[in-house]
Amino acid sequence: MRITYDPNVVSFAHLLQVFFSVAHDPTQLNRQGPDVGTQYRSAVFALDDEQARITKDYITQLNRARIFPAAIVTKIELGKRFYPAEDYHQDYLVRNPHNLYIIVNDLPKVEGLKRHFPADYRTEPVQIFPSSAER
Repeated sequence: MRITYDPNVVSFAHLLQVFFSVAHDPTQLNRQGPDVGTQYRSAVFALDDEQARITKDYITQLNRARIFPAAIVTKIELGKRFYPAEDYHQDYLVRNPHNLYIIVNDLPKVEGLKRHFPADYRTEPVQIFPSSAER
């Protein structure tokens, strides 16, 4: 997922904190839950050397603190092109809230965000395709 943000509103470091805390399991190599393959790898696509350094330092801190039961395998991809998912993947949770995959794999992450980062949680999600008329 590509995150566009205003660094005057939220820091890159805070985004990393949310990413590593609730968005995924950074210890799974080429998989996330039931999804397997290199497209499911844990990666941060750093835009510059500073983001890469901050990410590397954060991963080092998490590993030293043994926050996770295994070592973090997240790759730092500097200078790599980002390829967005196909349109039918965009806003998937909003369009398919009763899908079993969403219920089992994604809603617990949303609840984790709500619980651990209440100031960052919003009831109404920001959507890629805000209305069905645009699809």
